[in-house]
Amino acid sequence: MSIGPRAKLYTRYPLSSILIYNGSTILHFLLGGIGIAFGYDSLAGYILGTLYFGFALGEMYVLMPLKVCPNCAYYGLDNSICISGMNVVSRKVSKAGRVTDFPRRAEGLFCPNNLYMAALFIPIVAMIPALILTFSFLLLATWLVIVGLLVFRFFVVFPRLACLHCLAKHTCPQAEAMGVRSK
Repeated sequence: MSIGPRAKLYTRYPLSSILIYNGSTILHFLLGGIGIAFGYDSLAGYILGTLYFGFALGEMYVLMPLKVCPNCAYYGLDNSICISGMNVVSRKVSKAGRVTDFPRRAEGLFCPNNLYMAALFIPIVAMIPALILTFSFLLLATWLVIVGLLVFRFFVVFPRLACLHCLAKHTCPQAEAMGVRSK
């Protein structure tokens, strides 16, 4: 039995991959905030939608570069750029960590990995009561697009664009969960 060729590991992800990753992330967060705000169509709904959007952006584009990226293999590589591009930001805002600490991103209840997953699932769960209480086809369409973006992320972005080609896939708990370490 022969094993096929291994996936190419990128030191610099192609711009198209970075745009797909960040575009789908920002769209997910934006539609999630809008869906929560308009789904509840009240001051509380608008506040919750805005808070969600702020939390999601902060988790991805502030917490990650401060807490996760300094320990990533991409942080220390000259002229490198990861799938999110946050290693470039991280080099400017935080000190280098230890690559051996990278797997710790998945340890603890409020670890960066869990917060990232929460940012993806919160709008899907939060919009269900709004759909029941104030059903509209626009709200349903927004919810379906957010679910579609989540499915796209789990079945295309992570396993085929991001984790498969990542230099950190042999130490990253997310890559292990995606089953791409041996590919």
